[in-house]
Amino acid sequence: QVQLVESGGGLVQAGGSLRLSCAASGRTFNTYAMGWFRQAPGKEREFVAAIRWSGGNTYSTDSVKGRFTISRDSAENTVYLQMNSLKPEDTAVYYCAADVTREYFLAAYRSPDTYDYWGQGTQVTVSS
Repeated sequence: QVQLVESGGGLVQAGGSLRLSCAASGRTFNTYAMGWFRQAPGKEREFVAAIRWSGGNTYSTDSVKGRFTISRDSAENTVYLQMNSLKPEDTAVYYCAADVTREYFLAAYRSPDTYDYWGQGTQVTVSS
C-alpha cells in the first residue's frame, strides 16, 4: 500500500504562484512514476504532468508548459508541482498519483489507468 498526501493548495490571484507537494509513504520502493491531475467542477479529471522516478524525465500537457514544473525529491519520496502565472482556468482540485506496478512510456502517463494510488486532492482557486 502507498499513501499519498497533497498539500499547498489555496486561493491566489491570477498571475500568482503556488507550489503543491505530494508526500508518499508506505511501500514506495517500487515507484516508477508520479503524476499530477486536476479536476474542475463539472469536468473530467485531466492530466497535468508526470515524472519518471528513475532519471527524472518529465512530461506535461500543453496548457501548462512554460508555467508549471514537476519535480521530485527521491530521498523524501515527495513530488512537487510549481505553478507560476496561474490563470482562472487552472482552478481545480489537484490530485497526485503513483505508478508502482510497471514502467510505461512517458506519454502513457497521461492516462489515469497507468496509476495505482491516488491522493485525496488539494483545492487550487485562482481569482481573476
